[in-house]
Amino acid sequence: MPKASVKRLIECKKDQLIDLVLDIEKYQEFVPFCLGSHVYEKNIEGDKTLIIADLTIGKGPFKDTYKSDVQFNKKTNIIKVTNIGGPLRHLENNWKFIESDNGTEILFDIDFEIENKFLNIVMTKSFQYGLNKIADAFQKRAEDLYQPFKN
Repeated sequence: MPKASVKRLIECKKDQLIDLVLDIEKYQEFVPFCLGSHVYEKNIEGDKTLIIADLTIGKGPFKDTYKSDVQFNKKTNIIKVTNIGGPLRHLENNWKFIESDNGTEILFDIDFEIENKFLNIVMTKSFQYGLNKIADAFQKRAEDLYQPFKN
């Protein structure tokens, strides 16, 4: 199964970055390989935000849609994503946000397996590169939307 992680320090407030990651319906505007998204449900229960959403991902002749369960825990500043439908046999990714004096450190890790074994092999070889491109896109989007971090 492809696994990868990335860590970035972004000069924005933690809450701004969390809002950016939870704004799934805007992903196709800036996330590479994201062709569309749809949020079915979004509920707030105490310290948790619960979202059920589809993402359509593609490149070249390959295109697929998968459904995810997204849970944000405000107490831990962690967003957990697991698949609940689509071409993935397994998906788990976590976003962790740690605010400091000069910005917010984002820790993002992903572990997934595609049903199609050939595609799984192809993805394993290029996945870290793709993850870095996605992290770059989130960082650029944050810098475009928000003022640099100030106390």
